[in-house]
Amino acid sequence: MKAEESVIPTGDPFGLFDAWLDEAKVSEPNDPNAMALATATSGGLPSVRMVLLKGHGPNEGPKGGFVFYTNEESRKGEEVLANPHAALLFHWKSLRRQIRIEGPLEKVSDEQADAYFASRSRQSQLGAVASAQSRPMASRSEFVERYDAAERRFAGGEVERPSYWNGFRVTPLAMEFWIDRPGRLHDRRRFTRTDGSASWQSSLLFP
Repeated sequence: MKAEESVIPTGDPFGLFDAWLDEAKVSEPNDPNAMALATATSGGLPSVRMVLLKGHGPNEGPKGGFVFYTNEESRKGEEVLANPHAALLFHWKSLRRQIRIEGPLEKVSDEQADAYFASRSRQSQLGAVASAQSRPMASRSEFVERYDAAERRFAGGEVERPSYWNGFRVTPLAMEFWIDRPGRLHDRRRFTRTDGSASWQSSLLFP
C-alpha cells in the first residue's frame, strides 16, 4: 500500500478551525456552528448536549477561545460552575470531518454577555427570561404563560438580560482534527499547549 501524507497542516489550529468552519457553512444543511458540549459534575458524572458556538478565535479572551451561552441555573450551567472544564465536538457529516476541543471554562464579561443578548431576536430574549431551564414543568401551558408574562413585563421596552443568563469561554489546551478516509485510514492530528502558553505543538495520531 502506498503511503499518503497527512493533509492536515501544522501551524495555527485556530486558522485551520476557521477554514473548516467556512467550508461547513457552505456544505452543512443546518447549524454548521452546532457543537456537542460535554461537562461533568464536581464528582465527575458526565453529560453532553448540543449547543451553538457564538464566538471564537485567537482574540476571543486572553489566549483565544470558543464561546457559548446558557442559563447558569440549568443543569449544564450548574456543572460548568461546579467543574469548570469542558470538551467540545464539531462533526460535519457533509465534509466527513470532526474537531475535538478540550480546556478550562471561564465566564465572559457582563459587557460581552449584554452585547450578545441584545443581538438576539426579541422572541429568543423573552424565551430566555421565561424558561426556568432544566427545572420540572407541569405542562407546556406553564411555559407559554411565563412567556406571555415576560412579554407584558417588557412591553414597549428592551428586554433586560437575566443575571443568570451568561456566556462561557472554553480556552483550548488541546484541539484535534480528524478527516475520514477509505479503509479506516483516517487522518488525525492533535495540537496541544500548556496552560498559559500561546505556542502549540502538534503530532499525528493513529486513528
